[in-house]
Amino acid sequence: MTTTGTEPGSDPDAVDDRRSDDRPPDDDAVLAAAQVSAATSLGGAPAGVKVRRSVDDRLVEVGLYVGSILLALLLSAGLVMAVGGSPTAVFSALLDGSVRSPGAWGLTITTMAPLLLVAGGTIVATRAGLVNIGQEGQVLVGAAFAAYLAVRLPGPGPVVLVAALVFAAVGGAVWAGIAAGMRAWRSVPEVLTTLLLTFVAFGLITYGLRQRWLIGDRDTSRQGRVNTGEQIPFDTRLPDLRIFGNAIDSGAIIALGVAALLAWMMARTFLGARIDVVGLNRRAAQRFGISEKPLSAMLLIGSGALAGVGGSVLLLGAASGDRMTIGFSGNFGWEGLLVALLARNRVLLAIPMAFVFAALRTGSSFLAATGVDRKMTDVVQALLVLALLLPPALMFIRDRRRAMAATGGGG
Repeated sequence: MTTTGTEPGSDPDAVDDRRSDDRPPDDDAVLAAAQVSAATSLGGAPAGVKVRRSVDDRLVEVGLYVGSILLALLLSAGLVMAVGGSPTAVFSALLDGSVRSPGAWGLTITTMAPLLLVAGGTIVATRAGLVNIGQEGQVLVGAAFAAYLAVRLPGPGPVVLVAALVFAAVGGAVWAGIAAGMRAWRSVPEVLTTLLLTFVAFGLITYGLRQRWLIGDRDTSRQGRVNTGEQIPFDTRLPDLRIFGNAIDSGAIIALGVAALLAWMMARTFLGARIDVVGLNRRAAQRFGISEKPLSAMLLIGSGALAGVGGSVLLLGAASGDRMTIGFSGNFGWEGLLVALLARNRVLLAIPMAFVFAALRTGSSFLAATGVDRKMTDVVQALLVLALLLPPALMFIRDRRRAMAATGGGG
């Protein structure tokens, strides 16, 4: 017979202690269990959980990176020689243009800012399992929103500047929000919608630049100037910081601050843990009560917002011109996506990666003196991307084979 009361001679306090152990786990415990469950089902480890590797494994990984980068540099040197240039002269010119000449490293850091902003938003979205590849369009739309407000909103320059940055975030968020809405409403893959919306953005920006009531130049005295926006007033641009003779755009401070905030959020907050769980395994996230659709929509919109801010920093800073033009984004969106990819979804690692990409951009302006076309830096960039992607792929294949062999699946 089953009894519900306490047994004779039992200690009531002991019963209460047992019941207190059956209390529901707190949020941190649930998320920790969800991360383990998600990682187990995927055969990997969640972000933020360190995987122990032997010293030999670390040495192999470092050797792969060094070997891949050296191979990429040798191939680049071979291509430079094939077009009649000198590899040493080209390398020296790249260093002069990016760090060695007066004011060079300040311009490189300034150019790094929009790349880092785009990469930061991309990384957070990717950690949640989202594939946003429409950053180029989001950068353009964000810059267009900033251009519209920067020349039309009356008031003190700093106030207009802050308003333009916020409006740019709204523009990028709206553009990414279209893809987020289609994903939540009709389960349309965001990898398609974000990419296709980029080409729509190109057409819309071209139309807007031809309309003076939108973002076209309203100065009627310059009849020959077409397909360009209005010049951004000087007091509405991002101020510079002077350090050792280098002018560093304050947009770099914004980008570094955003990167630090995102890194802290992903590593130390409840939201960051939820993002990792959703990205590792959506079924595990659902099992532990995490609503995937609202979170994914929020992150996709946030990724677009950061890309939009990157576009406004590009427009209002010193990394580009002082007005909107056709093709204004200049592949900053695509390169920000590559920065996120090479950083392997680690926000802080995106900082040096963004600096390298920015250095190739600024250094390419010095290649004319070597007789090599500046487009050669695109080839070098592509080879470096492949070189940095190869070691993780090889290590993953090796770890996968080890896991299969250990479980008897490789026989």
